[in-house]
Amino acid sequence: MRAHTLKLAVAGAVLLVPALAHPSTAYEGTVSADDLLATVRSCTRISNGGFRSDADAPADIPVCGTRGAVFWKADMDIDCDGRPGARCNEDADPSFTSTTAYLQSDGRHLSAERTPFIVVPGASGRWNYRDYGIRGGSVAAVIYRGRVQYAVVGDVGPAGIIGEASYATAEQLGINPDPRRGGTASGVTYILFKWSQVSPIEDHAGAVAEGERLARWLVQQG
Repeated sequence: MRAHTLKLAVAGAVLLVPALAHPSTAYEGTVSADDLLATVRSCTRISNGGFRSDADAPADIPVCGTRGAVFWKADMDIDCDGRPGARCNEDADPSFTSTTAYLQSDGRHLSAERTPFIVVPGASGRWNYRDYGIRGGSVAAVIYRGRVQYAVVGDVGPAGIIGEASYATAEQLGINPDPRRGGTASGVTYILFKWSQVSPIEDHAGAVAEGERLARWLVQQG
């Protein structure tokens, strides 16, 4: 999790789109980014006030609610915390910590460079994710420039800051995943499905399967 300011896959077959594919067709599964974004055009605010994208940014990002999901539109800072690896470690990230809020099925902390996950802001009077059925392993659809990446809730960050995801999530979306200079300043939509959960949490194929099912349901609701 990041406490300081940063500037800046369905069981069976999973559709993996080449990096050179046109953004409008680059997504996991069969639900398009446009169809998902159409379900979150308007915001019914469920947070008591807004969140900051960074420590020195204005608190103007609301958490919104819709039937079966919560969502926000923000930046993406890079979470490289958890089990150290070749890309996420103390040398690569000066703010690196070897822990994540949730653990794998083998008791080890998540690997940010291997597991697509997102970070939720710590529970507070502003917004408590637990009150909306969000927990470790909950499924999220993360959308950026026409791409959809399914991920799980894998870490918890500062209570007043929102918009952070793992190295693996950023990399799959075509966002620079470097923990020092990566991320993007805007344009990311995070849709979290209420009362969903993938077990084990590190099962990305399971996250895609459940994410696809819930995304289709959400789109069908209009």
